[in-house]
Amino acid sequence: MKIVVTGATGFVGSKLVENLQKRGDRVIVLARNADKASRQFAKTISPVEVIGYNPFELGEWSKSISGCDAVINLAGEPLAGVRWTETRKKQIRDSRILTTKVLVQAIAQAEIKPQVLISASAIGYYGTSLDKSFDEYSYAGDDFLASICKDWEAEADVVTGLGVRLVKLRTGIVLGMGGAIAKMLPIFQVGGGGKIGSGKQWFSWIHRDDLVELIIYAIANPQVSDALNGTAPQPVTNEQFTVSFARAIKRPAFLPVPAAALILVFGEGATVLLDGQKVLPKKAELNLFKFKYPDIDSALKQIFA
Repeated sequence: MKIVVTGATGFVGSKLVENLQKRGDRVIVLARNADKASRQFAKTISPVEVIGYNPFELGEWSKSISGCDAVINLAGEPLAGVRWTETRKKQIRDSRILTTKVLVQAIAQAEIKPQVLISASAIGYYGTSLDKSFDEYSYAGDDFLASICKDWEAEADVVTGLGVRLVKLRTGIVLGMGGAIAKMLPIFQVGGGGKIGSGKQWFSWIHRDDLVELIIYAIANPQVSDALNGTAPQPVTNEQFTVSFARAIKRPAFLPVPAAALILVFGEGATVLLDGQKVLPKKAELNLFKFKYPDIDSALKQIFA
């Protein structure tokens, strides 16, 4: 298959490109920094075609869409790790909503349209709760992240009117060697990886390998459409995650992080760490997708093997 990928140089995208190549797919990467992306993919198992693009406006790159079998849209600025100023919040919105709008415009112009668009979203769609469970049939929340996800998905929804199948991939916290794990590991290694806030907030996660395979599964199975939760079937609380993480690296975790400290540092952005939601992959299970790492202990064991 011919597959176009945005956000391919990121933590999930790079692994996705690798797995697509193993399948024998022809991969075209749309990258803001084409030189950097070309260097990153220079040693892959088969050639990757890298095309430079401005995700905020149509250009010559749009021609790459015509005749492809699938488009996978993973572009977006990171949410965690910085204070959410008004400028940062605009960057978070624009990097998701405006870029998806332009990508859909490119699909609309394509002479031969793709069969499917896999467009990233997030479990922030559901809002936060300590006691509720959410699946693909749950209503949207009403906070900042939920608002972004609703508008983000609304831009992707336009392709259904073009005859293109749409999968809106609502992803949880992605775990693998790198990404969030890389940021947490040094803290846990010195015994400082205690629970965050109350520790009761839900932590809906997925192993990177499972997420990548879920994306490929969604490409290959036309019955999969609309919302699809990219989460493992066994979410845990933050406190449970902390215990499992410490056990996996054989280190104690005894320094809890006060909620007030996070709010002081990150402001509204602390919600990513302090608030949670229990999100279940109902559609993946209904479609008989098999998770390789359904529980947190098996996932962390593989990551730290």
